[in-house]
Amino acid sequence: MDVDTRLLRSFVAVAEEGSLTRAAERLYVSQPALTKQIRQLEGRLGVPLFTRSRAGMALTEPGRTLAQRAPALLAEWDRTLRETRGAADRAARVLRVGFLASAANEATSRIVAEFGRRRPGWRVEMRQAAWSDPSAGLAEGDVDVALLRLPFPGQQALRVEVLFSEDRWIALPAGHPLAGRELIAFRELWDEPFVAAPAESGRWREYWLATEERQGRPARIGAVTDQPDDWLSAIANGYGIALAPASAARFYARPGIVYRPVSGVGPSRVGVAWSPADDGDPVVREFVRCCLELGSASGGPTA
Repeated sequence: MDVDTRLLRSFVAVAEEGSLTRAAERLYVSQPALTKQIRQLEGRLGVPLFTRSRAGMALTEPGRTLAQRAPALLAEWDRTLRETRGAADRAARVLRVGFLASAANEATSRIVAEFGRRRPGWRVEMRQAAWSDPSAGLAEGDVDVALLRLPFPGQQALRVEVLFSEDRWIALPAGHPLAGRELIAFRELWDEPFVAAPAESGRWREYWLATEERQGRPARIGAVTDQPDDWLSAIANGYGIALAPASAARFYARPGIVYRPVSGVGPSRVGVAWSPADDGDPVVREFVRCCLELGSASGGPTA
């Protein structure tokens, strides 16, 4: 029987938290998505792992057995995966860097060039991820280091250094009634349909919907997209509006879309992230140093 390690990680989070709500917050996923994962695991194993009540999630006897063994199993798998991929990368002298959208903005090319200068013979392989994977492959060990927008799933389990912050703006269809404004208050946009990331991205999606700045008003979802091109098309076609980093006005300029500053929402932060297991890796640390030295000036004041 094959069991997805993602399902085991979800199980461990629920077992340790004793609550679907707290586990979903810890994993940066929605509660319905987490419930579905637990049911999938129970279905594959053919045993109930939890009993559900208003008090929370209590482990069954089979659940307690799995909870005792699963953390060590996952830790060993993660270590094996890192060592296997690391051996291949070191042999090929390749550093895999995951990123979302515009990565570290204009600083990205400078960071890569400086790393190449300091590590002759090494090559940086940039891997762009979909928005359904806000850790850009880092959480699953698919990359060695990542340039990310914070917050992202699994952030607490990784090393993160903030490089810079920049304002969040709003992307609007050019014909929108507010498109001519120089500055828009976010409260004027509460009832507008928004273009959102997939639900499985959890709190990353909520951050870009600014749910904490809505004073309890639920966001209206006009469309769900997973890639920048689809996101731009949905906005241009009038399916919704969307919060975006101010730099999107430079990197994602497109006819039919305008970007405007917004008041009433906090800034976006860009960080470099890596696994604690790679703290002693001189190549990863060299790349992180390049990011810290060259990335902090690219998006505004450091956070």
